[in-house]
Amino acid sequence: MIKPNGQSSLVRLIRPIAILFAAMIGIQGHSQEKLRVADALPVGHYISEYAAKFWMQEVTSRTNGSVQFEYYPAEQLGKAKDMLSIAQSGVADIAYVATSYISDKLPLSSVAELPGSFSTSCEGTLAYWKLAIGDGIIAKRDFEPNGVRVLFALSLPPYQLLTAKRKFDSISSAKGLKIRIPGGAALDAMVGALKAVPVRISSPELHESLSRGTIDGLLFPYGSSITYDLVSLLKYSTIGENFGSAVIVYLISDARWKKLPPETQRAMTEAGEAATRRGCSMMDKDVDSDAVKLRKGGLELLALQPTMRAELAKINAAVSQEWAESLDKRGKPGSEVLRAYRASLAPSR
Repeated sequence: MIKPNGQSSLVRLIRPIAILFAAMIGIQGHSQEKLRVADALPVGHYISEYAAKFWMQEVTSRTNGSVQFEYYPAEQLGKAKDMLSIAQSGVADIAYVATSYISDKLPLSSVAELPGSFSTSCEGTLAYWKLAIGDGIIAKRDFEPNGVRVLFALSLPPYQLLTAKRKFDSISSAKGLKIRIPGGAALDAMVGALKAVPVRISSPELHESLSRGTIDGLLFPYGSSITYDLVSLLKYSTIGENFGSAVIVYLISDARWKKLPPETQRAMTEAGEAATRRGCSMMDKDVDSDAVKLRKGGLELLALQPTMRAELAKINAAVSQEWAESLDKRGKPGSEVLRAYRASLAPSR
């Protein structure tokens, strides 16, 4: 018998069971998904700290903890040159890709590596970003055929020419130098135009290559030369120039993307925009302080004379034109992408 303002013994027995059952249903409805993120960067690299880790944290926060990540830096899941296939095959759900390492598969992305294109990371990053997502021409012609999509992207601060022994104080002074490039037709053409010898070496191999004299110098941003502990092996660097750049993207395969709930896709997209803008902004802020570190490490930073800069500007223009025309001849829209990239750069200047 149920009392007027009380509970029957049956209700008192059923209520705890019902609460437990509801809690179990709630846990199942809030199931966590763990995604593997792979990159080739050393632990503590500024790209990881400024963008990759931030992006993961943002996605976890925006999904109320339902998406978690396992992070594998420093080539734990594969070499830098293999990162695209790692994402495509599902060895990792998300992978870092330096587009210059696989310029044969992502040729149009080299447009953001062309010398003389921009003066800050954010200029280059945001121009490239517009073309690499959504219906952008690089999204459609580089990434879509490879079955992947960009989650966030960065153009590194403009590369400087850093050398171990010879000072770059005239265009002819580069002649014969073995200059490291990460890859890509744009940087290859740039070094060739200086009558130097381009040598393709991945970033993790640079310290050993400089130590052994395999290379005489490299095209690199200041921050990366510090991260890879190269300062003690170098003597000279340009300052305020743009000898090209590198594009870094974090990718997910289309197949994996389609399996994610719409709310997770939305969180990743929003976090990607935030990580892209945050990453380039923080890299730009570091340039001046990194220059101070290089000077303290014994490097002489060389501001080029106006006549040298004018010569370089002509070389840069010729390299860009050559890059576009070579792709056109292969049936790729090189000239179209170059025009689109320059148009995308214009509003940010």
